Amino acid sequence: MDVVIIGNARCFHTMDWYREVAGIIKPRKVIFLTDLIESESHEKLVKESDIIADLYNIDWLLLKNQSNFGNIWRNIIKLLIIPVQIWKVRRFQEKNPHVIFHAITIYYMFLCWLAGIKFIGTPQGSEILERPDFSKWYKYFAIKSLHAASYITVDSVSMQKKIKEISGEDAAVIQNGIDVAEITDTDNGVTVRNKIISIRGMYPLYRLEEIIKSRNNSNDKPPISFFYPYWDDVYVGYMKSIFSEGDLDIGRLAKKDMYTLMKSSYLAISIPLSDSSPRSVYEAIFCGCCVAVTPNLFIDSLPDCMKSRLYIVDLQDLNWFEKAVVKAKVITSIPYIPSEEALNVFDQARSMKLVCDLYYDPQKWN
Repeated sequence: MDVVIIGNARCFHTMDWYREVAGIIKPRKVIFLTDLIESESHEKLVKESDIIADLYNIDWLLLKNQSNFGNIWRNIIKLLIIPVQIWKVRRFQEKNPHVIFHAITIYYMFLCWLAGIKFIGTPQGSEILERPDFSKWYKYFAIKSLHAASYITVDSVSMQKKIKEISGEDAAVIQNGIDVAEITDTDNGVTVRNKIISIRGMYPLYRLEEIIKSRNNSNDKPPISFFYPYWDDVYVGYMKSIFSEGDLDIGRLAKKDMYTLMKSSYLAISIPLSDSSPRSVYEAIFCGCCVAVTPNLFIDSLPDCMKSRLYIVDLQDLNWFEKAVVKAKVITSIPYIPSEEALNVFDQARSMKLVCDLYYDPQKWN
């Protein structure tokens, strides 16, 4: 049986998942059924070798840049075309009756539920950890989508617990993984780590102004480089207004360029209001950085070799940034060598093999 991934083709995580699975289950095919490929200033990730199927593409209806209004507009468009996309999913299933569907994010799980097909579901962090607490309607439809899934996978214990709490459903914790092979192959040509980087989205959720505030309270006030996969134009403008000389607004980076920058950095900072299982934190660790993080449940499940690269931040301490800098210089004086446990859990080649063995077995779907 072939596998159909239903998701957002602009998402790095989903595309990595798709390509890893495609390499593992050959000669079976993996088809990507999507409505988003290139819009809102996102980099086009789809390649000619990818097998893409149309879920009614909405790129042409969206705004040019990312913003809160753009997010609202996209959601309105998606609501309006749900009937068309339900028809598309059903039609695809009728033409391809012997496939395994895997929906990545709640929205695509919701579509599969409405289309009445069997599917595996993989929600993402804030879809479970935050949104059900702010909208009763969202919570209702999220629970319906979770009930409809034949299997559910998540990337953190916190998501697993929240799904059990709100829906009673069991979810398996399997890391999305990171591209260890490309991290290993990336040579930045520099042996000195001399940069501090912010590695999360340019949204208020990630508390980037707190980073600036604590840096400004430090003695040396070193510059910070900000790069991010997603952003809000208004928040970017605000952040630039409080930058100091030397701070860099890098924006989005291709994966290899991101790894090159991480390998030139001694401190990476990730202090969001909430977190599930932050891939960029794991990538920074595997690139040898020290990562400043706030206390979170995901830390407890990390192998010791990864925990040892973290500095736990107390945001009530006005000097947390300066203390993180001192700690990072000590930590990065020792090269990071991942343990076998870390590779088994976080190497996407190994974690996706586990997904294929557990959920893409045709015997489970016959």
